[in-house]
Amino acid sequence: MPYRGYPQSPFSPPCVAASSAEVSPFLFCRISPPYASRVWKMDTGFQGSGMMWFFKDRGFDDKSIHDMSKKCKQLSDVDRERASETWDYLKSIGIPERKLPVVIGKCPKILTLDLHDKLVPMIQCLATLGTKPKEVASAITKFPHILGHSLEEKLCPLLAFFEGLGAPEKQLGKMILLNPRIISYSIESKLSQMVDFLAGLGLSKDGMIGKVLVKHPFIMGYSVEKRLIPTCEYLRSLGLTESQLQRAAINFPEILCRDVDKTLRPNVMYLESWGFSPSQIAAVVGGYPPVLIKSASNSLGPRIKFLEQVMGRQINEVAEYPEFFRHGLKGKLESRHKLLTRKGIECSLSEMLECNHKKFLLKFGM
Repeated sequence: MPYRGYPQSPFSPPCVAASSAEVSPFLFCRISPPYASRVWKMDTGFQGSGMMWFFKDRGFDDKSIHDMSKKCKQLSDVDRERASETWDYLKSIGIPERKLPVVIGKCPKILTLDLHDKLVPMIQCLATLGTKPKEVASAITKFPHILGHSLEEKLCPLLAFFEGLGAPEKQLGKMILLNPRIISYSIESKLSQMVDFLAGLGLSKDGMIGKVLVKHPFIMGYSVEKRLIPTCEYLRSLGLTESQLQRAAINFPEILCRDVDKTLRPNVMYLESWGFSPSQIAAVVGGYPPVLIKSASNSLGPRIKFLEQVMGRQINEVAEYPEFFRHGLKGKLESRHKLLTRKGIECSLSEMLECNHKKFLLKFGM
């Protein structure tokens, strides 16, 4: 039977405190044929076939069922009908049935949680954070373990923590739903260390730390010691000043998350192969940090080649206007170059590219 205890839409009151009542274990009731019962009791600890057929009917294979029973011993106490009720409720909030086996397979604990005291309040609270109907379902699909955390002890304190850092209230929900794994991070050990790191870069004023975390929530998943600090040290070694490093962290925090040896250094070496000097590389990276994470063969190379071979310009012009690498090759560089060439107009890269198309035409009398 479909779940009918709550409305189909999870949108309801804001953050409700989870019940302090202990979750009651569910009991499986159906009896399997003697042989199947012995096999499942031996392999998984299940006391009957109710659970086995619940999973089999929903597309789980034997290995998946066995793996789930090892992940979550409490599954042996789950009642089939209550599990079906939870399954139907998860469908009702927008999780496609074809994805539910993956969700439950990742976090079988979901089936052991009390639907009314745990799952519904958590999903209702998450729904108040979203702006689009499918955001909550998408977040649960990405990280099903979010439902296993306490609303009162984990989610609400987490939201208060980010709000205290200056994260815009309207963006808090977007941040959590975009990277739901955040709910599993400890405020005391992991998140506070991240805050200290960003403050050490000089981002402690005007809620800048909160804005950085909202802009790129995935930065919180990286190790400060193993990833963020080495990346910052590498950027300094290229010649970036502290103010340039701050701007990179504020505007392009994803740069700090990339591996130096796998991504950043190879791009620097690629620029060197085109003749960029160390000072020019410092100017380019400081002016437009994403140059370090763009594809060398698909993005940087074609633009440099067009600059030199078609436009007849030198790479020192790119050092003076690093945002050259931001503009589309087909949509902007090629079309504007053709228009200027036809008119016989010469100008700097910034004059050519900084304005929108309407202003460009007005500026050059086209």
